[in-house]
Amino acid sequence: MSNPGRRPPAHIYLVGTFDTKAAELLHLAALIRGLGAPVTTVDVSTLHSDPRADIPADQVAAVHPGGAAAVFTGDRGSAISAMSQALPRWLSQRNDIGALIGIGGSGGVALIIPAMRALPVGLPKLMVSSMLRQDLGPAGDRTDIATMYSVTDVAGINRISRRIFANAAGMIVGAFHQAQRQADAEDSRPAIGLSMFGVTTSCVRAVSSQLEADYDCVVFHATGSGGMAMEKLVDSGLLSGLIDLTTTEVCDYLFGGVLACTADRFGAVERTRIPYVGSCGALDMINFGRPETVPAQHLGRRFYPHNTNVTLMRTTPVENAAIGRWIGERLNRCDGHVRFLLPQGGVSALDAPGREFHDPEADQALFDALTATVKQTDRRRLVRVPHHINDPEFAAVAVAHFRSIIQADGTPVPFATNV
Repeated sequence: MSNPGRRPPAHIYLVGTFDTKAAELLHLAALIRGLGAPVTTVDVSTLHSDPRADIPADQVAAVHPGGAAAVFTGDRGSAISAMSQALPRWLSQRNDIGALIGIGGSGGVALIIPAMRALPVGLPKLMVSSMLRQDLGPAGDRTDIATMYSVTDVAGINRISRRIFANAAGMIVGAFHQAQRQADAEDSRPAIGLSMFGVTTSCVRAVSSQLEADYDCVVFHATGSGGMAMEKLVDSGLLSGLIDLTTTEVCDYLFGGVLACTADRFGAVERTRIPYVGSCGALDMINFGRPETVPAQHLGRRFYPHNTNVTLMRTTPVENAAIGRWIGERLNRCDGHVRFLLPQGGVSALDAPGREFHDPEADQALFDALTATVKQTDRRRLVRVPHHINDPEFAAVAVAHFRSIIQADGTPVPFATNV
């Protein structure tokens, strides 16, 4: 009798529509098995189930909130939409997924990509299709989905598709075995996420150096996709806490910059109640590309050429007040332990006495808006820090607050450390 608490051996899950791609799916499954990896074939057909699949389509469809009848409607559009909702729900019930590979055309991409997005970061995912770029969309930016262009349509086994499928099998099997080895060698330290920009590097490095003995410090570049990736890991349960000191992506989101977050910034913190220390890092700037790409309405503003491809624009007091209100409203939705630090001496390397973006009035508008908006409680607090964000003293305050709230949250700290 098997031990019910023991995780079953991992398999590669191969997903596609057997009603139109059975030959291709069975061929690819044979290639994967031939490379020594276990494979489970999953049928996501929307017309009928195919008995050759390990998992028939009606079994997947049955987990749809409306049952299988909501999937097998006879209308292709609604059926694909419904099956794309059922597949992630069905996969979430499995505990033996070691990798996922999908094949298909536009319908296959629409069916399978949502399920891939729902899987944890680090679990290998490969989509083989002739229809990829327009279907992945911006949400693909925060996932680690790999894609392979099929060159020919996924319609039959020929001298081209045979090579493509062989390469796809090699890729997913190699990733599968590597992921299994990596899982066996996991770092025993809890992982935490930190957000960083070039102008907050000194701060984040100082914080990391004080925590790395106890925590696996995973740093994300605050470029829009970096913040999305960080919060994706939070939603996936792969991070134990966040030190989100660089929230600059909000500036670009609100005012048309090129490194914008989405409306869901801070959403993972709200959903998971993860221990969170945040700050105002680089909220003094909006990012654009080369100087000639800056929108005409901004001519006459204060700019700084970060490099030949990045032009920074200083935020105004009015913009900073709007940023403060936007962040504050989202912090109010977070019921976990939250500390948001206000660096009174400046929010970036450019926002310091004598530097290009130093503007105490604009910073004060930001701090005042946060103070007026955030509803402070025992668990949610603003903390005024009389230092510049890149001062060592600021880093020490951030570390002290993080240690305090992560211990209060019950996350184990390996050693006692003086701060």
